Amino acid sequence: MNSSHLAAHRTILLLGVPIDALTLDEAAQQIAAEAAAGRGGWVVTPNLDILRRATRDAGFRRLYDETTMRLADGMPLVWASRLQRTPLPERAAGSDLIYKVAQHAAARGLSLFMLGGNPGTAEKSVSLLAARYAGLRIAGVECPPLGFEQDPASLAALIGRVELSRPDIVLVALGCPKQEQVIKQLRPRLPDAWFVGVGITFSFVAGDVGRAPHWMRSSGLEWIHRLLQEPRRLARRYLVDGLPFAVKLLACSSVKGLLKRNEGLDSRMSRRESVDT
Repeated sequence: MNSSHLAAHRTILLLGVPIDALTLDEAAQQIAAEAAAGRGGWVVTPNLDILRRATRDAGFRRLYDETTMRLADGMPLVWASRLQRTPLPERAAGSDLIYKVAQHAAARGLSLFMLGGNPGTAEKSVSLLAARYAGLRIAGVECPPLGFEQDPASLAALIGRVELSRPDIVLVALGCPKQEQVIKQLRPRLPDAWFVGVGITFSFVAGDVGRAPHWMRSSGLEWIHRLLQEPRRLARRYLVDGLPFAVKLLACSSVKGLLKRNEGLDSRMSRRESVDT
């Protein structure tokens, strides 16, 4: 991690990409505590697609390496961590993290800014979260039009409005890698704030897009549910890019786990032989 103030914890590597071994609640507590102390940060929640980008796109990997906290949003990443004998504690999806962050923000009197999402979803999310967590402060809501990031004037105006609101935590729902590119430009203007990339999460919270049943999420089948909802948009990502990469990830992790297991066996045998002699 890039912040020396954060509580010590394990960081593992999946195909050379760092992932933090934190539960949802541990992550949200640290985000709120750091924000309350005026120490900013940046959260990315890598799923299979983001992990693939980080291994193949040098520009995106540079953005990824600037982040402060990396949480595994995808069961294939959790499975891979177990196969290589460096287990992550749980899946930490952005669509679940938002509730924990809102809960801890409300408890500490911190303000949230909701940036992005489909039209109307940020406002609906605000209403639902405020009703659930008493005292939750909302610094602002922005749903910029498509292509805003390609218009320097529009982007500058948006950054200015977010900066004026002085939020403690900014939830950015613009999809990868757009949300990471926008966060990179916002961070220097709000160095004390935390930024969390949450993808499609506002649509989930607002109820505009239905989440998969819990059993599908916990068994790693949520992607099938999403594919059935948006086949045209997601077919290539999941079937053409995602499945082969998942096979590679799990195979490499299995080999790494077997090597680690054999190293452990060799070490135990060496100690036993030393005792016998």
